[in-house]
Amino acid sequence: MPEALPPELLERVAERFRVLGDSTRLSIISALIDDGEQNVGQLVERLGAGQANVSKHLRVLHDAGIVARRSSGTAAFYSVADPSLLTLCSTVCDRLRDQVAAEARTFSV
Repeated sequence: MPEALPPELLERVAERFRVLGDSTRLSIISALIDDGEQNVGQLVERLGAGQANVSKHLRVLHDAGIVARRSSGTAAFYSVADPSLLTLCSTVCDRLRDQVAAEARTFSV
């Protein structure tokens, strides 16, 4: 049986899930995983969201250590900094696909 996590670490885990618990932030992460490093303008265009909104979410992701920021002249480029997100996203998305497929089979009978 795995050792219980101390409360301080559990709080950090909960904070990570709070950061990931926003669909816009997940869309940003997905875009960065799919297309690699991008600047704010590219993300705004890809997501169809406002610049201020995308910038706000990038700041949250950066502060949490989920994305990295690289400056080039007057532009900032963002990339996924936490490689564990690839595994986490894959696990969660695969499980949800399985659930949706099972639900579809249930309702099609």
